[in-house]
Amino acid sequence: MSLDEKNSIDKKVEESSSDVGHTEVKHLDNVGRNVNAKLANPLAGIPREQLMDDGGNFAREHGLGHLEDVFRKGALVAQDPSIFETLDDLDEDDKNALRRETTHRWDQPWQLYYLVIMCSLAAAVQGMDESVINGANLFFADQFGISQHTGNTSRNQWLLGLVNSAPYLCCGLVSCWLTAPLNHYLGRRGTIFVTAFFSFATCIWQGVTNSWQHLFVARFILGFGIGPKSATVPVYAAECAPPAIRGALVMMWQMWTAFGIMIGNVMDLAFYHVPDKHNIKGLNWRLMLGSAGIPALIIMTQVFMCPESPRWLMSKGRYDKAYESLLRLRHHPIQAARDLYYIHTLLEAEKEITQGRNRILELFTVPRNRRGALASGIVMFLQQFCGVNVIAYYSSNIFSEAHFTDIQALLASWGFGMVNWLFAFPAVYTIDTFGRRNLLLTTFPLMAIFLLMTGFAFWIPEGNGRIAVVSLGIYFFGMAYSPGEGPVPFTYSAEAYPLYVRDVGMSFSTALLWFFNFVVAFTFPRLLGAFKPQGAFGWYAGWNVIGFILILLFVPETKALSLEELDQVFSVPTHIHAAYQLKALPHNIKKYIFRMKVDPLPPLYEHEAGIGEKTYAPPAAGH
Repeated sequence: MSLDEKNSIDKKVEESSSDVGHTEVKHLDNVGRNVNAKLANPLAGIPREQLMDDGGNFAREHGLGHLEDVFRKGALVAQDPSIFETLDDLDEDDKNALRRETTHRWDQPWQLYYLVIMCSLAAAVQGMDESVINGANLFFADQFGISQHTGNTSRNQWLLGLVNSAPYLCCGLVSCWLTAPLNHYLGRRGTIFVTAFFSFATCIWQGVTNSWQHLFVARFILGFGIGPKSATVPVYAAECAPPAIRGALVMMWQMWTAFGIMIGNVMDLAFYHVPDKHNIKGLNWRLMLGSAGIPALIIMTQVFMCPESPRWLMSKGRYDKAYESLLRLRHHPIQAARDLYYIHTLLEAEKEITQGRNRILELFTVPRNRRGALASGIVMFLQQFCGVNVIAYYSSNIFSEAHFTDIQALLASWGFGMVNWLFAFPAVYTIDTFGRRNLLLTTFPLMAIFLLMTGFAFWIPEGNGRIAVVSLGIYFFGMAYSPGEGPVPFTYSAEAYPLYVRDVGMSFSTALLWFFNFVVAFTFPRLLGAFKPQGAFGWYAGWNVIGFILILLFVPETKALSLEELDQVFSVPTHIHAAYQLKALPHNIKKYIFRMKVDPLPPLYEHEAGIGEKTYAPPAAGH
């Protein structure tokens, strides 16, 4: 657990209906009634001398007695990092180190950046695992007798979709649910190593398959390299990064996954002209699939050179190793001692509140948790049903339908990968300024328009005009997707859950994402055959319209909010939030699109009003 969560963890909001038909939302100050409040700064209110004595005792009890003075000061800073300038116990060297955290936030030890590079490479492996199949589709289907242009067309379309979607079936049903036990027993680095091994081994395995059934099995096992990695790497980066740059570093996952998708398209182009040799039929597509294993091998050789997550080491009682890890990730011992001691207090609080609790059950039975799961589930589901992965996995087939040559189709696919990566960069800034919800509400209508543009282009007579409009539609779609629905789901899901159910919540969210990824990849070849490109793209354009409505009604904004404020946000009843947003929609259209002067709406949340209590009027009927 990290220092920026220090002044954050939630005060539960009580929901009660008054006899006049209003719902009051108030803070709960009773810690015994609020499991999250037990995680709110556990050091708050402890007298200064007791706090310093506790820090010294902590050092002695955990084999760090030679650092007792450092931990006495570290405990003092951990209670309230914002007042370190007023602490006489700190010398000028200590204060300079703490001051530099905010004045030079990107000045970090090289070990931290080495870890970030390794995590970015893991994300790139993820992207390559997903995208190299794009070019291989043009070849292995014919070789294995499942081409949609020969034989039983309908059957072959389903089989092609099944082979393509196999890893995501594994993720949704099996591998994502292994994330927690793998992390528990192997740690963050061990889990990343194991998933990288599966990625490496199965990529090579795919390259030597001799039937579609064999390829399906190899790709299904690839799912063990995709699912747990997608949940572990962002958590590993978050637990090791300092608060000031944590958001930007966690965002790297999506950005470098997009980069990996682009490199996968490059590999498809690079091996396209490789001829069959030594009776190896389809050597080109085999090299395409095998190429994704090389960066996974690099991860396997590098991951144990990075420090382990201090939080995981402490959960195993290895406090001396956790301190050594933090020393590699921070510039100064006072920073390491402060973070170590605060992580310890949070771990103790978590142990207290989780004893005897069924976290899976509470994920859906506690209203605040259920609303977080609903919002997270919506953005995860829509990342798949917005249609991006039908382009990532099948763009070569789509361009072929537009009568591109094979090499033109691969070049156009590479162009989409490049657009997808480049337009992820603006999200590093906009996700914390413009906001998660606003990015989604702005980009979903655009994605719907550009998908319709792409689909309708297939009615243009065959020729350069059709090729140009199809390409533009897909590229414009990528421009809208990359800064919006691309980076938001993982960032949003990490914020939506209270700390005590976050691991379970993230397993649920990632499993949901990969399951619907499977549905999309499995059904699209048949959808394309039955609906033709016009209908297929129209289908996903429709889902983007539905997505806009779902986000408007059920996905609150989470940008720049403490976890206490997030608890207020997700404690507003769903029907009240939906009714408010329906009222706000025409108001915002008048204000921001037509530039009309309109009276401001009353704030929905307490932190917006700046008051301690607010009464919300529900709609006339219904929840």
